[in-house]
Order: sequence, then structure tokens, then C-alpha cells
Amino acid sequence: MRVDKIELAHVRIPLHAPFRISSGAVSEKDAIITKVFAEGLIGCGESSPMAGTFYSDDSPESTWTCLRSQIIPRIIDKKVLSREDISAILDQIEGNSFAKAGVETAWWDLEAQQKGVPLYTLLGGTRKRIASGLAVGIYPTIDELLRAIEPQLTAAYQRLKIKIEPGWDIEPVRAVSKAFPSLPLMVDANAAYGRADIGLFQQLDEFQLIMFEQPMKKTDLEGHAELQSKINTPICLDESLSDMATLKRAIELGSCRVVNIKIQRMGGLQTAKEAHDYCAKARIPVWAGTMPELGIGAAQALHLATLPNFTHASDVEPSSRWFVDDVIEPLITVKDGWIELPSGAGYGFHVDEKKLRRYTIRSEVFQ
Repeated sequence: MRVDKIELAHVRIPLHAPFRISSGAVSEKDAIITKVFAEGLIGCGESSPMAGTFYSDDSPESTWTCLRSQIIPRIIDKKVLSREDISAILDQIEGNSFAKAGVETAWWDLEAQQKGVPLYTLLGGTRKRIASGLAVGIYPTIDELLRAIEPQLTAAYQRLKIKIEPGWDIEPVRAVSKAFPSLPLMVDANAAYGRADIGLFQQLDEFQLIMFEQPMKKTDLEGHAELQSKINTPICLDESLSDMATLKRAIELGSCRVVNIKIQRMGGLQTAKEAHDYCAKARIPVWAGTMPELGIGAAQALHLATLPNFTHASDVEPSSRWFVDDVIEPLITVKDGWIELPSGAGYGFHVDEKKLRRYTIRSEVFQ
């Protein structure tokens, strides 16, 4: 396609309440929306790092800088570009997976619109609805944790994930298991533990949870393999897996039995799809994680999760779950534990221009 212009909009939307995990807390959501104008179509992507490197080494500031000074200058002066051309350009840049995801996913959206098909068809998916799982952060007390979970159950989420950290693990799991015995439960440590904590996970093993997500630091694949060999509960890797080479090594070592695929962390839909396909051949089930993103990024995860090896409930929740607002229409909703994908070419969701302007804190046009 011939690119006419590219627009960047850095948006910031407040959360209903601060979200806390083992590595910190955040009360606002930053995202950079990329709009690519080409041949009468507009493809949208989202780069969605949390402020202060909340989940990763990438921040809104570093992502904005990479987009405007490295990626877009390599694109804007080209006459015709395909999705494969974009991948080749992005391969020239080290790191910056969030910035890459914002641009790469916009081209998937453009191609799907050009062909007049939903994004999931282009990816090779078939489902039209995705299972949704509830995630909750860390709270000052167990009573506050239970009160935070209770009102969310009306959406009939298909599983519950609670965050843990040293000193906040066994007792919260015990309390939640007792309070909501029929709700499948998993825990996410966000890399807060080490090999010295294997005994603690052996105790958690007794609760027969769905999985332990990212117990140890992301570089310690051997430690995860050791832990997995000593427990029955499947380990799921998340922060560890930002590229295919690491994914393959983790599976070879036996570091995990489940994989969380995040489009942002893997730098776009192409690598995320490759990760799905490789895990399927290795008989490792996967599920779609979130940062969490705003609506465009969440829509991408939903379409990706239509692929057959996404057998666990996704982390995609309603637009109103975390944020006071969103920039898409229609808003994402959950009914009876499921999210229905809208019809139409591309994502099926569209940017609400009034809301985009309302929450934009800086913008730039490249032409």
C-alpha cells in the first residue's frame, strides 16, 4: 500500500483505582495510538507500555521516541509498503517491542480491511467469541481482596487470577479458594520469587491451581525448569518470553507447561502467531495476556485468541473494568464469561475520535 500519512496520539486515561502488582502500582493508563492512512483506509495500532516501566523495560517516553525518530522515518518516505516490508524495517531496530507492535499491528488492520475480512480470518482463526478471565491486583488486606472480587462475578468470568508477592501468597490463595470454590483459580507472581522459594510453591501446589504464572525472574529459565520438576501445577511463562529463541529454549528446558502470549511484548502479531504455532506443535497450551491495553490492543488480543491453541481464558476484560473510559466503539463487554467479536473488516472496533482528542496529551503527524 502507498502510505499517505501517519498520526501518533499519546493518550492517558485514569484507572478506576490504582492497580498493584509485585513490581509496583499505577493509577493511569498510557498508550500511543498509531493511525496509518493508506489508499483511503486507516489502519490502527496501539503501543501500550505502562508508565515508569511498570511491566517492562519500555516506557511511554521511550516508545514515543522510538516511533517518531527511528520507525516512522524509515517508513514515511517509502512509496509502497506491504506487511512483509514493515517486518523487515522493524527487524533493523533492536528492542522496543511496544513501539514495533503499534506499527506492525496497524498494517495487519490495513491488510484485513483491504481484503474485506476480519483480522481473525487473516490470522487463520475461526472462533467468534473468546473466554474472558478476571484478574485482580494486590490489596492491603484479604478482606479488601475478597470485596474487590465479589462484585465482578456477575460477568461469570471463566477463571480468576490473583497477584502474589512474598508475604502475600498462601493466605490470600487459601481465602480466595474458600470464598469462591467453584471459580478456577491461578496466581501471577510477576517474577517476584527465586529458587529459594521452591518450598513455598510446593505448599501452593496443594491448592490445585490452574497455573503459576511467572514465579521467578524472567532470565531464570533453568530455575523455572527446576521448580516445574518439583511441582504438579503447570508453570506459565510471561515476562520471560519476548522472542522465539527464548520461547524455544524454555520449552526445551521444561521451564513451563503453559505460555502467555502478549502481542506487545513480542513486538506484533506476526511473532505472536509464530509463538502460537510453535507451542501448538509442542503441545503447550497458550492464552492471550494483556498489559492491560486499551481497546485497540485488547481487540488485537481477541482476534489472536481465535487461533485453535488458545485453550485458556484470555486476560481481556470489559473496557470499563480498569479504565474510566476507552477510545474505541463499540466498547468491549463480557456476557456470561464470553466476549463476542463484532462483525466487519479489520478489528471490527473503531476509534472514537472525540474520545481520542479528549485523552490525547501529545500528538504528531508525519506526511
